[in-house]
Amino acid sequence: MGGDFGPSVTLPACRVFLQANPQARLLLVGKEEALGSFVHERAQCVPAAEVVEMGDAVEVALRRKRHSSMRLAIEQVRDGHAQAAVSAGNTGALMAIARYVLKTLDGIERPAIAYPLPNIKGGATTVLDLGANVDCTEHHLLQFAVLGSALDAALKGKEHPSVGLLNVGSEAIKGSEVVKRAGDLLREANQAAMLNFYGNVEGNDIFKGTTDIVVCDGFVGNVALKASEGLASMVSAVLKEEFSKSVFSKAAALVAMPVLKAFRNRLDPRTHNGAALLGLRGLVFKSHGSADELAFSYALQRAHDAANNQLLEKVKTRVQLAASLF
Repeated sequence: MGGDFGPSVTLPACRVFLQANPQARLLLVGKEEALGSFVHERAQCVPAAEVVEMGDAVEVALRRKRHSSMRLAIEQVRDGHAQAAVSAGNTGALMAIARYVLKTLDGIERPAIAYPLPNIKGGATTVLDLGANVDCTEHHLLQFAVLGSALDAALKGKEHPSVGLLNVGSEAIKGSEVVKRAGDLLREANQAAMLNFYGNVEGNDIFKGTTDIVVCDGFVGNVALKASEGLASMVSAVLKEEFSKSVFSKAAALVAMPVLKAFRNRLDPRTHNGAALLGLRGLVFKSHGSADELAFSYALQRAHDAANNQLLEKVKTRVQLAASLF
């Protein structure tokens, strides 16, 4: 029910997802009148009396709307009826409700939002946190590194993904006191073979693909995410503008079009949609609120792959191994 477009986008995306995954099953949680038109042998509607609006405060979503579609969807995971929940709705409400209903894993103080940002190697760099936690301690950053390592191990098949700590320089002496202490903890975890810590990385390393994972606080991570989305939008805008100019500009744009399109497609945030809320006792994925049909189907696919590849079990195992450092 959530996001900018609601069922007009999510329902067609569900149909695309089911067609691509013949063994998958969906529980569609929302108002009956909005979901009644969707008929599929592997989909079942779960009626909800309320909807968390995009502008609702966290307090309203958590305390006053106890029968919302968002809460019921997460309860499906808690009660074992579903292996993962996906929502395009209010991010703050989703995080608060998920944390309240599912609880955090032992040893994890705060869940983190992890998202794959495209890099020049043709893959994606997992960055976390992307907005759930603005003020972080060094122990939070260590926990994010452990959570991100489990995510990459499950979804990318890398048993020992490399971890970078986002900083203003690569030298260990640089950065705030929190970041420097986090670096010490990460190096200690590396020596204990709990993590594959690369060292400090800078903002451009995210898009270079220097490391598989980049760890930072939520404020910095959210800025990096918005910058990536803005770059993709800028490339699209440049293509349109050049085609509206002179004949010479159109000819030049036409020649460059294959390269520019490939660049735009690589940066297309729709094909990387689906941020994992890590550190909970269940799988929850957040789709971008402005997601179209393609983007929401990618979020569903990421959640499906995470469940299939036992992400939750891998997170639990890695958290237990690193618990002494937390």
